[in-house]
Amino acid sequence: MAFNRVSRQIMATIFALAAGLTVVQANEANAQAVTKSATGLPLPRFASLKSSRVNMRVGPGTEYAASWLYMRSGLPVEIIAEFENWRRIRDAEGTEGWVYHSMLSGQRTAVAAPWMREKGDNIFVNLRRNAAKDANVIAKLQPGVLVKLKECTGDWCEAEVDGTEGWLHQAEIWGAYPGEAFK
Repeated sequence: MAFNRVSRQIMATIFALAAGLTVVQANEANAQAVTKSATGLPLPRFASLKSSRVNMRVGPGTEYAASWLYMRSGLPVEIIAEFENWRRIRDAEGTEGWVYHSMLSGQRTAVAAPWMREKGDNIFVNLRRNAAKDANVIAKLQPGVLVKLKECTGDWCEAEVDGTEGWLHQAEIWGAYPGEAFK
């Protein structure tokens, strides 16, 4: 039993290091490095938290300590590694850890410009009627506001927040990669 736990810890460390190297290489190349995981899905990829209570753990298993408790469903996370039924995630603040796969959803969500939170109260992300810089602003979102993504074109994302639908510039959200398109 102890050998199995040690083996899992070693494998988790190897996967975490490999994931870190993949992310560093992607950042250095200034492009999204996409690899296929054991599930056949691309790494890295975005997902969201399915439950309103999700433990983030320091390793891929329930025997590892919980390092964080998320208390809001729908938060976007980036899956950066996989180990068996566990996913190593990164949140918008850069916190990383492991969550069980069933705690994640394929529903795409995003956070409006979380990097702008510290810049003051008069900073907003414009939700526009159409996917154009000169389109009418239908809502002003404070940095950190959670939105549901319907689709992204590579430059713009159609989003919904509190029943209001519109378009956000893709560079102003965390939850979709630059240039990523999906429906």
